[in-house]
Amino acid sequence: MNTLEGFNLVGHELVEWLTSYFRDIEKFPVKPILKPGDIEKTLPGAPSLGPENAKNILADFNKKIMPGITHWQHPGFHAYFPANNSYPSVLADFIISGLGVQGMKWVTSPAATELEKVVMCWLRQMIGLPEEFKGVIMDTASVSTLCAVLAAREKASVYRINEQGFEGKVFRYYCSSEAHSSVEKAVRIAGIGSNNLVKIPVDSNLCMIPSKLSEQIEKDLKDGFVPSFVVGAMGTTGTGSVDPLQEIAQIARKYKLWYHVDAAFSGNALILSEFRKMVNGYEMADSIVFNPHKWLLTNFDCSAFFVRDPKLLTKTFSLVPAYLQTGHNDETDYSNWSIQLGRRFRSLKLWFVIRSYGVAGLQEILRKHIELGKYFEGLVTSSSDFELAAPRNLNIVCFRFTGGNHQQTNELNQQLMDKINQTGKIYISHTLINDKFAIRFVCGQTNVEKRHVDLAWQVISETAKQLL
Repeated sequence: MNTLEGFNLVGHELVEWLTSYFRDIEKFPVKPILKPGDIEKTLPGAPSLGPENAKNILADFNKKIMPGITHWQHPGFHAYFPANNSYPSVLADFIISGLGVQGMKWVTSPAATELEKVVMCWLRQMIGLPEEFKGVIMDTASVSTLCAVLAAREKASVYRINEQGFEGKVFRYYCSSEAHSSVEKAVRIAGIGSNNLVKIPVDSNLCMIPSKLSEQIEKDLKDGFVPSFVVGAMGTTGTGSVDPLQEIAQIARKYKLWYHVDAAFSGNALILSEFRKMVNGYEMADSIVFNPHKWLLTNFDCSAFFVRDPKLLTKTFSLVPAYLQTGHNDETDYSNWSIQLGRRFRSLKLWFVIRSYGVAGLQEILRKHIELGKYFEGLVTSSSDFELAAPRNLNIVCFRFTGGNHQQTNELNQQLMDKINQTGKIYISHTLINDKFAIRFVCGQTNVEKRHVDLAWQVISETAKQLL
């Protein structure tokens, strides 16, 4: 493999291997049944001194690594959120790896910078954001949210903290009690502190209560804090609930808070006009993030981060030593928009995907997934043995197997989920809703069809009967 001839030979073999994998993926168990350390103990504890034969390496991969793979591209994968790929995206990633581009500045690869600028403009139009928003591709929503947290901190301190550190003011940040843990991690990293992230109560639909946000801000102002930042969730991690984004936006404007919308999964559905009509207020944000690597067929990693005023990012992150002064320090030197200097050529795979499917093709796939979610919801509600644990949001269905008292039902559902996952036929995950254990079912894998949902329901129903 370490010669051009070897690369060509093994490369063709690997393309054939991937083709077979995609064709036969349903023959694999979705999730391996292993204990921690099972894979590690099959591997040598020290590297080989000399080169090894490619045939042996590939044989070990098939024998020792593949048995420990959880198959996220399996249509029986209904856990967490999808991390979809597609044939165009995989091919683009192959090119990206071969080119080995470092797109940290315009001059280090003009095409990488300018394609990213164009593709993010396409994406902005696809999701209906106003023209003043500019986009940048990050690796994950966690990093995008961290960048928003840091930019808000600097704006609130008039850019003094970067230079002088904290000087006595205590900033307050806000999110709902259902917000993703990445928000709290970001405020920790930014030095704001977990105690200064105020988690606002939610209503019966698990959405932030705007009046409680206003009350908390007023209280913090009286207590001498500096309210600076609020997160609105467009799709909470547990149930996919959408906060009242427009009301939160109005509160943020009233109190001059940075308003960040975390739409990591559900934001992909903004390419659907019918969904945009349901979520007024996201366009009023200062920043918004969603992950095409979750539901837009673009394999990990590819997180789309949009900001209304990119100068607030560049003032926060720009630090250009002499060796990076190229004479081409345009605002689209994307290394000045975030923490990292080195940047992968991620826009290429998004470009491949959008062109290969077209906007209409992507919309069709997402609508199909949502319809499958509705179909699964109907299976749950038509059964006397199960109940919905929360309203369905898009293609996310949270449900429970009923029976016994509260605690027994929690334990029963935990056992049911574990036994289902041990079958290897499907993979599901869980969440807690008001301390109730609920099973999450997501219809979002690229190639999932109705027959896969039917199989999943069959496995769930039969396992529940066995459990009793």
